[in-house]
Parts: sequence; structure tokens; C-alpha cells
Amino acid sequence: MPPFDVPEGDPFGPHNLPYGVFSIPGTQDRTVGVRLGDHVLDAGAAAHALGSPYASLLARPTLNPLLAAGRTAWSDVRRALTAWVTVPSHRATLEPLFHPLSSVTLHLPFEVADYVDFYASENHARNVGRIFRPDAADSLTPNWKHLPIGYHGRSGTVVVSGTDVVRPCGQRKGPADAAPVFGPSVRLDIEAEVGFVVGVPSEAGSPVPLGDFREHVFGLCLLNDWSARDVQAWEYVPLGPFLGKSFATSVSAWITPLDALDEARVAPPERTHALLPYLDDTDPERDEPGGYDLRISVAINGHVVSEPPFSTMYWTAAQQLAHMTVNGASLRTGDLYGSGTVSGPAEHERGSLLELTWNGRDPLELPDGKRTFLEDGDVVTLSAWAPGPDGVRVGLGEVTGRITAPRTGR
Repeated sequence: MPPFDVPEGDPFGPHNLPYGVFSIPGTQDRTVGVRLGDHVLDAGAAAHALGSPYASLLARPTLNPLLAAGRTAWSDVRRALTAWVTVPSHRATLEPLFHPLSSVTLHLPFEVADYVDFYASENHARNVGRIFRPDAADSLTPNWKHLPIGYHGRSGTVVVSGTDVVRPCGQRKGPADAAPVFGPSVRLDIEAEVGFVVGVPSEAGSPVPLGDFREHVFGLCLLNDWSARDVQAWEYVPLGPFLGKSFATSVSAWITPLDALDEARVAPPERTHALLPYLDDTDPERDEPGGYDLRISVAINGHVVSEPPFSTMYWTAAQQLAHMTVNGASLRTGDLYGSGTVSGPAEHERGSLLELTWNGRDPLELPDGKRTFLEDGDVVTLSAWAPGPDGVRVGLGEVTGRITAPRTGR
């Protein structure tokens, strides 16, 4: 089928047009691509062929120049791309510039600057509280509904979908252990999340207000925050996650621009606590809906185990951006921040194995055997879609990772 003839209702039709970076067989050269159906358009070559003033932003081996160009350029490029793939007069020029998706290699689409991960799902936070603090009067910590809790991660271990994840090693100490031991994690977990990609930087010392979210954030992607629960449990008292999180974070090869998700905007859950002014998004005349209706699926070895709804997230991406800059911390082009584990109120909507198996108490029944946590060889795939214009779905690029055996060294 010609690349322009995308089937009606395809979640990667002209209404979507996510950005990635690819290379073709026989060359190491990387370039920006735009997905249309099951093909990839060489965006830089298309811009050059059609005389676009934005050719210099698109004929690059990374999305960072486009990210840094700002909202006006983002909108202009999106309008141009939509015209290029829908106006019949462009077909003869652009058809040779399409490549079958199955024939290209997809790469990490942007150079990651800083990486921050949050803890924004009330359902997830309450489940974790019930698991680890069953006798507490409140399963939430006292600060949880006053600020978006997060931690600063390791940007150098953010990897593109399809990259194998080596089982990490570290210290762990179980309740019955007399002393800590060192070895491969035996409680390797997933966290189904959404990542937000920053384009326009900010000046150090200048907080980014809620209303400027769309001026700085270019788009979003699916994200899997792999977690070694046994390593994490031993190391994170009294500080935050460290080696239990820093070995790998997987992201989609496709970044969906925020402009493709206008139909998916929804109000977040009702606030139960008064918010400080810099986080207060409750004025309907001033604040646009801060949530996104994203329907996520989690599969292990091809078997769906969970369907977390992103619309239930208590803290929005705009609030997270405002909070992580309120102390004057600056944004950089390529900053990535994760939403935190997405979990809904129902058991089949939990976004981690920690919750799905209730810390290993209730194993999952899979076609290839029971699971409490991940085994070597397991393949985890996150996929998602959002409501789009006229009832069509907007597809988000999937995130896949396969667990491989540890490299223990000395």
C-alpha cells in the first residue's frame, strides 16, 4: 500500500504525526522522521525538497534543535507536515522519501538533558502505603496532597524502546537477613508511566508558572521506569531512590506533540486539599484542563496484565513542571520528566507488579507460568492511545524491553 493511503481510523494517521529519529540499512546516518501509518517520512529531506524554512531544524540526527525552536516553530512545522502528507500535489515529490517502518532502525529521539521522575497517582501511592505501612492511619504520607513528590534520576541510562535491560545487581537485605548481601535483583519490576519532553529552556532562578506549560513542553511519550524493588527498599531510607532506579529507563521511539492531543485534554480528579498558589489550577476561567485521557496497556510476553488510565493522575504535568522549577531550577532542552506510575482504582488498572501481585503475595497467572516479579527473558511492552478528532484514536509509540541475565563482574 502506498504510504499516503493510510487506512481510515489508523491511530498513526495525519491527525497524529509523531516525531522520531531513524536510520536506514547500510548507513549510520540518523535523521528526524515522522510516522504515518506503517511508514516513516524523512522529514529533513521532505522539508528540503519542498523549500521549507524549517529544513535546518529537521535535517538533524536528533530532535533537540526542533525542541529548542519553540512553540511557534512547533506549530508551523506541524501544519506544514500535515499539508505535505495530505495534499495530493506533494505525492510525487514525497513518496520516494518514505521508508517502511519495518525496514528502519529507530534511535533515542532526543539527547536527554536531566531526568526527573514523579509519584503522581493517588491510587499507586495509596497501594504502596497499604503494602508497606499497613497499620498507618493514612496510607498517604502527610505531604503527598500538598506537592508532587519526585526524585532526580540518571539521564545517561534512558534508553530507546527495544533496548535490552540487564538485570541489575546491588545490595539488598530482607527482613530475615542478618546482614546485607550483594547480587542480582530478585524483585525486578516495571512502572508504567508517561514521559514529558521539554523543548524551550528557562532561566535559572525563574520559576515556570502553570500557564507556561505549553510554551516549554514539546510532547509526551510512554516511559517504563524499571525498578529493582529489593535494592530500592534497602537503600532509600532515609533518602530517595538511587541504584534501584538508575540502571535503565525505557522510552518510546516516538514523541507525540502536545498539539496532537488537544481532544484528549481532561480535568484532573477533584482536589481534596487547598493548593498553594503556584500549584493551584482550580480556576476554570484561567486554567485549561491539565489532565490527559491516555489509555495504557501493559503486556508481559504478549499477555495483557494491566490497563492503567492516565486520566486518574492526581498531579498534572503542568503542576509537576511548576513544582520542579519553583526553587529556581532551570529547564534545559531535552529535559525529561516522568509522571510516576499510572494506576487506576481497579485491580486490573495497577501499573506495577508490586501492586498487581501485592508485593509478591498474589502471583500473576500467565500463559507461560506464574510471575511475582520479572524473570530473565521476559518482554514487557507498554502501549497506549488517546481520543482524537472525530472519534479517531491517537496512537502513542510503544515501549518494549527484554530482561537479560545480570553481568555480575567481580
